[in-house]
Amino acid sequence: MQLTERDRDILRHVHRHRFLRSSHLATLIGGSPQQLLRRLRLLYHHGYLERPRAQIDYYHQGGSRCLAYGLGNQGAAFLQQERSRSDWRAKNTTVGRLFLEHALMVSDVMTALELSCRQNGRVRLLLGEDIPLPADTSRQREPFQWSVTFANRAKLGVIPDRVFALEFLDQPKERNRVLCFLEADRATMPVTRRTLTRSSFQRKLLSYEATWTQGLHQTRFGFQRFRVVTVTTSAARVASLVEASGELSRGHGLFLFTDFAALTAHGDLLTLPFQSGRAGQTTTLLE
Repeated sequence: MQLTERDRDILRHVHRHRFLRSSHLATLIGGSPQQLLRRLRLLYHHGYLERPRAQIDYYHQGGSRCLAYGLGNQGAAFLQQERSRSDWRAKNTTVGRLFLEHALMVSDVMTALELSCRQNGRVRLLLGEDIPLPADTSRQREPFQWSVTFANRAKLGVIPDRVFALEFLDQPKERNRVLCFLEADRATMPVTRRTLTRSSFQRKLLSYEATWTQGLHQTRFGFQRFRVVTVTTSAARVASLVEASGELSRGHGLFLFTDFAALTAHGDLLTLPFQSGRAGQTTTLLE
């Protein structure tokens, strides 16, 4: 098949987000939804895109769901990713259902954010290589995976679900960028545990608090400000996470929480009132 410019946009978006539903792509690219679906089918049958097998059981439960797509080997080759020698078809078709659900939740949020930035016109969304980093950090294989050390010398690793930066085009240069770490919380882990050796959301909160206390946002990433944006499954879960945030010694203002229903109902992620880590206080990504 001969790739059109719209096909190339599809591949770029899927590569950027790892997995996207056809509905995400229709929103991001625009144009005729029917024509988009036809091109997605062609890209899939020619190996440019893959459909994760983990979604197959959706269709045995009744109802209507949009198919999710990941990058295929032909798509990876087109985007000049062959040097990684990764088998994209194997990676995408064998992912488990929980991983896929989580990845699609991240895509839901990032798609909404990209649309909000387009509509706003005064906020630029920075992803991947567009995020300016100090030379020592940018040369690392995984610049957005790091460790923090606690007073008892225990180390905790930090791996955000997604990293992005917002650039405010109408603000002075010295304070016009903020680094954001996205946590897509599907309520599959406990909020707290008795020990930090096992995963919990409290451990995430403590790790980000230590990142701020130790100034890693400045020394490692070169940003004066950062925020942790958490989107979760329900208002009740938000309340639990805010309560856990309130137990921190400092850094409560770093954290923003909302649930997916509130995000969908409001529509504009930039002006959405997030619950901050201080109980009873709200803020937005524009503040």
